[in-house]
Amino acid sequence: MLDVQYTNDELMAVEAARALRDGDVCFVGIGLPSTAANLARLTHAPNLVLIYESGTIGTKPAVLPLSIGDGELAETADAVVSVPEIFAYWLQGGRVDVGFLGAAQIDRFGNLNTTVIGSYDSPRTRLPGAGGAPEIAASAKEVLLILKQDRRTFVERLDFLTTPGYLTGGDSRALSGATGAGPVRVITDLGVLEPDPQSKELTLTQIHPGVDVERVRAATGWPLSVAHDLRMTPSPSPQTLGVLRDLKARTAAAHRN
Repeated sequence: MLDVQYTNDELMAVEAARALRDGDVCFVGIGLPSTAANLARLTHAPNLVLIYESGTIGTKPAVLPLSIGDGELAETADAVVSVPEIFAYWLQGGRVDVGFLGAAQIDRFGNLNTTVIGSYDSPRTRLPGAGGAPEIAASAKEVLLILKQDRRTFVERLDFLTTPGYLTGGDSRALSGATGAGPVRVITDLGVLEPDPQSKELTLTQIHPGVDVERVRAATGWPLSVAHDLRMTPSPSPQTLGVLRDLKARTAAAHRN
């Protein structure tokens, strides 16, 4: 019988998958976004159209890709097009419903850093860089973010602004000319944050079972606002947990080989 116990990391993936709707066209980042998007495709959203930056459209990988160049993506795609077509026709043409991204750092307005930790000229850590994230964040109809929550990640000030969210808050994103709505949910291993309708500051709106507000505040590098009607994240079903664990087990076995 399937063990119904789960980790907060598993709940994070399940909750992120729940945010995707059947039939969505989703531009997926590698890592945690890819895990959640493929879990959604294998459970409640079989008609989810996954697009990766390498030009794969409608890909249905049996295992999670190591990178956007993983052959698994091209082999299982409905079509493979050029990178310029993905960005100019699909993304900037308004054909992507959801951009799904991760990051190394995030600030209170959903701005992201995937470039460096420390100073740009002499960083402590050099990260993968922007890739297509700035364009995805600017042009997708809405953006979902998924990342683990601690003070190194949820920071008062980014070491480098790679990908704009709501910039300085308020109407600053709208004034920038970005066409998409921006980040609508930030799913973490502790809960869910959503932008305040006016200030656009990320607010804790949902908390995972076994987590209290003080723990989330302690893991956040700015004074965290909490919604008055704070919700509790539903526990994952045994069936969904089984699909997630099987996906991860297949991936681990494939990558070992």
